[in-house]
Amino acid sequence: MAVMALEPQTQEDTLLEGFLALETPEGFRAELIDGEIVVTPPPGGPHEHNTAKIISQLTRNSPVELDVSGHKGLAIPSREKDGTPGRLIPDLTIALGEQDLYGEATSWMSPEGVVMVVEVTSTRAERDREEKRRCYARAKIAHYLLVDRGQQVVTLFSEPEDGDYHATVWVPYGKALALPEPFDFELDTSRFI
Repeated sequence: MAVMALEPQTQEDTLLEGFLALETPEGFRAELIDGEIVVTPPPGGPHEHNTAKIISQLTRNSPVELDVSGHKGLAIPSREKDGTPGRLIPDLTIALGEQDLYGEATSWMSPEGVVMVVEVTSTRAERDREEKRRCYARAKIAHYLLVDRGQQVVTLFSEPEDGDYHATVWVPYGKALALPEPFDFELDTSRFI
């Protein structure tokens, strides 16, 4: 009888396995952000109001066809070489329509081909401002749009390099924010709440 030696699981493997087996209540979402499991309740009305305003402007004003997914799971590289890979669910994930990125995507797809992610802050805004920003930069997502309801500003982060974004443009609510190619239009923030 042959005996097979099993390699012991690392703490990172155990965390990822436990996360993937997690069953959250209906409507809740679970994310694995820099080694921490975060469970959030369904978003409230003001949050969804802002995402709806962004979706309508993206589809109406962009010169290219975009595919917009709400709450698509992304597998994000770890901040450490051998650390636990992240699992984030942006409020919006945007890709070029010609790529058909979501057609064959798994639950936790690679961020390759994603041109922008959007987060609208809720109860733990600091996580969106700091931790998620660095996660999306590590994943080399070209643009991260943050609608900060607490500070009433909209920020576009771009030029991801070395685990963070190196270009930032922000406007207060009510001002237009110029979105670069491939979007190439001014985002109207006057109706954000």
